[in-house]
Amino acid sequence: MTGVAAVALPDAAFEARLREVLRSRVEFIELIGDDLVAAGGKRVRPLITYLAAQALGAGPGGATWRHVRDLGVGVELLHSASLLHDDLIDDADTRRGQQAAFRRFGNVVSVMSGDFMLSRLLGLLSGLPGSPELTRLFGETASVICEGEVLQFQVAAYADYSWANYLQVIHGKTAALTELAAVAPAVLLGVPAAEREALATYGREFGMAFQMQDDLLDLTGDEQRTGKPVGGDLREGKATGPVLHLLDGPHADEVREVLERRAAQPGDVARVQGLAQQSGALAATREEIRRRAARATSALQSLGSSEAQGALAGLAAREIERRS
Repeated sequence: MTGVAAVALPDAAFEARLREVLRSRVEFIELIGDDLVAAGGKRVRPLITYLAAQALGAGPGGATWRHVRDLGVGVELLHSASLLHDDLIDDADTRRGQQAAFRRFGNVVSVMSGDFMLSRLLGLLSGLPGSPELTRLFGETASVICEGEVLQFQVAAYADYSWANYLQVIHGKTAALTELAAVAPAVLLGVPAAEREALATYGREFGMAFQMQDDLLDLTGDEQRTGKPVGGDLREGKATGPVLHLLDGPHADEVREVLERRAAQPGDVARVQGLAQQSGALAATREEIRRRAARATSALQSLGSSEAQGALAGLAAREIERRS
């Protein structure tokens, strides 16, 4: 990623602060927090927060940098709490190569540990400049995440497949949090509305493209590479981008039947894969992903040229390409 070496990234100080915020007197909660820190991951969302703050002129050693770090920790707490809940909902076996928390500790411990993270997030936000607006922003994002997850199940239950529903679902599942990660530093630093909107657009479009790419891989990916069976969304009755393109075409009735029976018959997944390839649905989905990624990077131009701005643009391109 061009320029990334010249900007500050989530580092050992970030990890130490995350561990500090997650500290608990209860061993099981402490262990789940330790797993979160140890598993690490790419910390994409805190990275967006760090880079956005630097694109706006903040930097290590400045008066606001410790607040930027706490914003990054807060974004990671909200993300991690949602993952604890998601794993249980999805009946997942693993998370980041480790046994899912609810498998190890049980449903109650996993759910309550996620709620513990949300309570710690509230405490963290209370100590930041602009706390009321930031708390409102994080609260609204949490609501959107919940609505997106529930809507996904509602759409499958009612077979209410539409582009409007799909876009609302993926905004809630992914883009709302990347949007928050990008715009929160603008709120913290009190920058003009135009810069705030530019970062909101970047985070939202990046997140939408990211989730669309993830959904595309669910239908077309290599199981050895992705680590999960191809066609999982079809088996859950979920209509993602390529499938919605098919539902708008001549094979709509056949594809809807596959969705409604949760791809339960042999060959269902392969049939939809073939139709998506032949009809151009895959190509149309890839083009939409490219368009949204381009909108994300284009939005950054109003921030002016800087190492951090270039790193944000590079992050969007790299993460989407990595998942292709």
